[in-house]
Amino acid sequence: MNSPVNLPAGVTVFERGWLSANNVLLCDENSATLVDSGYVTHQAQTLALLEHALQGRTLDQLANTHLHSDHCGGNQALQGRYPALQTWIPPGSAPDVQAWREDALSYKPTGQNCPPFKFSGLLQPGSSHRWANMEWEVHAAPGHDPHSVILFAPEHRLLMSADALWQNGFGVVFPELVGVDAFDEVGQTLDLIERLQPAIVIPGHGAVFTEVAPALALARSKLESFARNPERHARYGTKVLLKFKLLEWGRISKTEFSDWALQVPYMNDLHSRFGQGHDLHTWLDMMLAELERSGALEVHDGILHDA
Repeated sequence: MNSPVNLPAGVTVFERGWLSANNVLLCDENSATLVDSGYVTHQAQTLALLEHALQGRTLDQLANTHLHSDHCGGNQALQGRYPALQTWIPPGSAPDVQAWREDALSYKPTGQNCPPFKFSGLLQPGSSHRWANMEWEVHAAPGHDPHSVILFAPEHRLLMSADALWQNGFGVVFPELVGVDAFDEVGQTLDLIERLQPAIVIPGHGAVFTEVAPALALARSKLESFARNPERHARYGTKVLLKFKLLEWGRISKTEFSDWALQVPYMNDLHSRFGQGHDLHTWLDMMLAELERSGALEVHDGILHDA
């Protein structure tokens, strides 16, 4: 769906919700470029949205802000549909994509899925690309993901912030979930966004927004809270991983869901560091109960339902 914010000509945003990241289509007379491709289980919808918008044109380029499964899970399908498609990814992820290392790419550790894909170019920080008749600067944006980039069009002060900034915060700081310090990098990326002075932000999730200063203030407040209390961030990250999988399945028995969760490396690692002495089953039940209390899931006769 298109945002009510007045975007420059040639820029179309497909707001996808929270299983698939938003997709941004950039068109001019020379080429059509899509930024981010959603999650694999939504690939048919991604293709349908794109083909409707392209009106018979081909897709020439695909760019990924980072390679979490909800941002690149449609890559393989798009490459199959458009055989001449040029695919651009951040350079830090290139060796792992080349060798298709699912552990390093986070898919196995998070219990998520992403079909293998190829790439043909790198979104080098400091470079620029001409899409939709405007120059887009590539900026490194580590924190949420160490290799993430954001894209900025100075002419229109238009920012694609990926998961570095949302209207209500930012994405889980995944390095922190495995014990790698990254909260400082989140802060540095927020400082970068403030220096760029965007007037319009297209986030990785949620609606396009223009109230950038309040969003930055909220993000910094959340970051300070997480940095003060890493356990709070770990619980948040755990619940995001659980909710993501429930979004994918829609409904599943609690037994089956628990069996899946107990095999996920991130869950076991988070429990070992933040379980506070509870056994794994009890800790997982506590996380699911918190999701239920927040209205993120419902339980009926032993079946978990996404809500």
